[in-house]
Amino acid sequence: MRVAVGQVEPVFGDVAANITMTEAVVREAAAQGADLVVLPELVSSGYMMSSREEAFALAEPAGAGPATSAWKNLAAELGVFVVAGFPENDRGRLFNASILCLPDGTHAVYRKVHLWDEEALYFEPGDLGFAVVDTRFGRLGMMICYDGWFPESYRSLALQGVDVVCVPTNWVPIPGQAEGQPGMATILTMGAAHSNGVIVAAADRVGVERGQEFIGQSLIVSHTGWPLAGPAAATGAALLVADVDVAAARRSRAWGAFNHPVRDRRPDAYRLHPAP
Repeated sequence: MRVAVGQVEPVFGDVAANITMTEAVVREAAAQGADLVVLPELVSSGYMMSSREEAFALAEPAGAGPATSAWKNLAAELGVFVVAGFPENDRGRLFNASILCLPDGTHAVYRKVHLWDEEALYFEPGDLGFAVVDTRFGRLGMMICYDGWFPESYRSLALQGVDVVCVPTNWVPIPGQAEGQPGMATILTMGAAHSNGVIVAAADRVGVERGQEFIGQSLIVSHTGWPLAGPAAATGAALLVADVDVAAARRSRAWGAFNHPVRDRRPDAYRLHPAP
């Protein structure tokens, strides 16, 4: 399976321009043989909402609005899987969502479970859980940005047998990072891939939007935890492409005769115990 992540800079509020830009990325990825293309969080709209009214104006029903319809059409035309973030309007409820568009014209939606900062003013917490979609290449799952700071997010997908985790994201700087150190987001992504035996494709955005800086550094991570492509630069658009081995990922989840990090869990030992 060949995976691509598109690191881009959307224009806030210009859905038409963002559709055109993402279409170009998907077409270029398909031309390079990609089977799966992952794009950033809220890539159709931009991220820095200032009010619920503004968020509603940029939101759309999954699979029926301009951006999600365009991505679905692209997936069907090019025979690829497309994952991208958008603000979803579900009968008056707003979600920070991502859509997985399948080549057969169908789609699946994920709604961000863990909302970051002022997202909680505009969006509802996701109510669909962490779903896995079976495809001819393997099992695909989705999460969004801050979800990746919770081990439970990756583990929920791993327990369902996910092979590739698609992560549309808008990573921001983390305080305390010294010059030259890797981004905390990339460290967490690599660690989660390693400890769960899953492949991760994380597509971040770049640029400064309404005063907020985004850090780029998109990457595709092997089930071993080591990057296959990236991290990309902190600035500038980039298209990363890598071949991933789903069969190898499945075989690797047993770390020898005695260890399997998913099956070795001890839920009975994870209870909170009162202090002595």
